[in-house]
Amino acid sequence: MKTIQEVVESTVRKTPFIEEALNEKLINVSSLARIILPEVSKALKKEVKVGAVMMAINRLSPASELRIRKNIKKLALDLGDVIVRSDLCDFTFKNTTSLLKEVSRILSKSSESSDYFLTVSQGIFETNLVSSKNLRPYIEEIFEKETLINRVLDLASITIKLPKENQEQSGIYYFILKQLAWADIPLQEIISTTNEMTIVVKDKDINQTFAILMDMKLG
Repeated sequence: MKTIQEVVESTVRKTPFIEEALNEKLINVSSLARIILPEVSKALKKEVKVGAVMMAINRLSPASELRIRKNIKKLALDLGDVIVRSDLCDFTFKNTTSLLKEVSRILSKSSESSDYFLTVSQGIFETNLVSSKNLRPYIEEIFEKETLINRVLDLASITIKLPKENQEQSGIYYFILKQLAWADIPLQEIISTTNEMTIVVKDKDINQTFAILMDMKLG
């Protein structure tokens, strides 16, 4: 049978930002205890007193989380070049037997000029293309017979070169994306390779996104 401590710990850690806010002492423990009291009582199937929940919250050990956060922050300070692109478009198509051939055609077209930018991400049910605006007419022509699921214009992207250690450290993507979530910046796409991460946002959000990422680099 679970204890109050175990239930409180799982409740706090599954809620975005609460753990960080607790560690920074931005949350009143008494208020938080009252908020999660019904959930704790329901999980334990018995009445639990607020004082017991407060004690459990105060006993939460931040040691491992703080160690992970410290390592992640060190990696963030080692972020490499940040490349910004504007005038981008985002297309999502339903996967079909003919789609791969069309993708091959647009990849061939994009290789003709260094002014073209194109990324292709293929999922199980759909394929996404993020391209520079000057490729849009070719995409609309080549994929004319394909099923368009979504199209978004007026986008921009930021590509971050990640340190090689990012593969060994859990939470690096969370650390970066958390900063953007706190700033209420909606992400249109996230594209990643082994040592690169590209974040696609609306044009109106690119300056704020860039400022946040640069703040991370500068510590």
